[in-house]
Amino acid sequence: MSLQWYDFVGLAGVAFVLGAFFLLQAGRLKGDSLGYQLANLFGAVFILVSIFGPGPDFREVISTTIMQLAWIVISVYGLWRGLKSRASRFRGKSGDA
Repeated sequence: MSLQWYDFVGLAGVAFVLGAFFLLQAGRLKGDSLGYQLANLFGAVFILVSIFGPGPDFREVISTTIMQLAWIVISVYGLWRGLKSRASRFRGKSGDA
């Protein structure tokens, strides 16, 4: 078995997603934390890169591609929502002084 560069990228992506999920379940990360959202985002991007590394026909990987694209969109939404929430809390604290 010979691993290519895209296999290592994909394995790193899987490690990001599963690691983040484990840390969430273990209570070490919160679902709205920056680390959790970034781990999911990078994991999905890495997995998506690994899918297209060997150059498959899109029809062969459509379901996996849709899954990773959805994961990316949801992660970006979570990042945006979390940053927006942090910014409003920061503005509230700075306005109290």
